[in-house]
Amino acid sequence: MPSWPETIVRSFVFLGLLFFMTKILGKKQISELSFFEYVSGITTGSIAGEAIAGLEKNMFQGMAAIAIFSFATLMADFLALRSKTFRDFTEGKGTVLIKDGKVLEENLKKEKYSIDELSALLRQKDIYRVADVEFAVLEPRGNLSALLKKENRPLTPKDLNMKVPNEKEPQTVIMDGCILDDSLRCSGKSRGWLRTELEKLGLTLENVFIGQVDSYGELTVDIYDDKFEIPSNNQRQLLLATLKKTQADLEIFSFATGDEKSIDTYKKNAKLLQETIEKLAPYLKG
Repeated sequence: MPSWPETIVRSFVFLGLLFFMTKILGKKQISELSFFEYVSGITTGSIAGEAIAGLEKNMFQGMAAIAIFSFATLMADFLALRSKTFRDFTEGKGTVLIKDGKVLEENLKKEKYSIDELSALLRQKDIYRVADVEFAVLEPRGNLSALLKKENRPLTPKDLNMKVPNEKEPQTVIMDGCILDDSLRCSGKSRGWLRTELEKLGLTLENVFIGQVDSYGELTVDIYDDKFEIPSNNQRQLLLATLKKTQADLEIFSFATGDEKSIDTYKKNAKLLQETIEKLAPYLKG
């Protein structure tokens, strides 16, 4: 049976040995493992544990070895937060695998990844052609970050110079048929408003499993009876349609009247209403 000092020495020796073996094997060891790699990792850890504590079963020395491993891990995390050099050494750096649509074969071999494994990582991001990728990095934790070339990226509202409203976290105001008053206050609503909205949907509070108020102030619910069809809450769409109809009516009135002053008034207000509709459209569409 090893002595206490020997247990401490063995713990640090095998911790260092396992660390360097994992560094040699590459990032794939902390990413998705094959069955063989999974079994191999468990076996290696078991052998290290037996070698540290000795083949004789001694509970206290085993506990000491676990505590030393845990303390060493804690200290490594502590030092990593305060030293980039130490962090780069223990956690590693990202490795560029694709640049300008071309695979960097040397870096791929360095990380011990095959082209099939790289293709699988790309497919997980809905990327099927290497040529479409501007830049791809294998992160220290084994996941792949990829940036598509500009012509292959999906359009965003910013690309179209569209203004979109900021989305806020939905507030859960009903859970298991009970009103959550704190969440209701955060959403800026009252119990009276909530009961009115439930009446519009033809529901009672006891029927609702979960109810949420979104950033537009609209209530969405999920009820216990999944077969019951809940009418859609389309107040925003109705308001948008009403505004568009009013704007169209103003333009019609401008053509129908013969008074120059009235024509100018109708056209001016139709233009102002159209500008208002364009500003509100991102908030009212849904």
